[in-house]
Amino acid sequence: MALNRFIIERDIPEVGTLERQQLAEAAAKSNEVLAQLGPDIQWVESFVAADKTFCVYLAKDEAIIHKHAEISGFPATKVTAVSKTIDPTTERAG
Repeated sequence: MALNRFIIERDIPEVGTLERQQLAEAAAKSNEVLAQLGPDIQWVESFVAADKTFCVYLAKDEAIIHKHAEISGFPATKVTAVSKTIDPTTERAG
């Protein structure tokens, strides 16, 4: 089954001030939960801002993203399904 791409916005106060070790611990916790949930969800990458993270995930559906959030304790404040992607090479795809 093909996985769908989602952007997860997480409201986490002062996440941008966390030290590398604290971020590594958060990543380890997330990976632990992903392993429990199996192949229907994958973490691609996250962008850390002052009070939010923006995470890119591949998942079978939005429900499993909320399940990950519930188990991990990391909020899924807003989940958006991505319908298409574009990049600088898109203009040449015609």
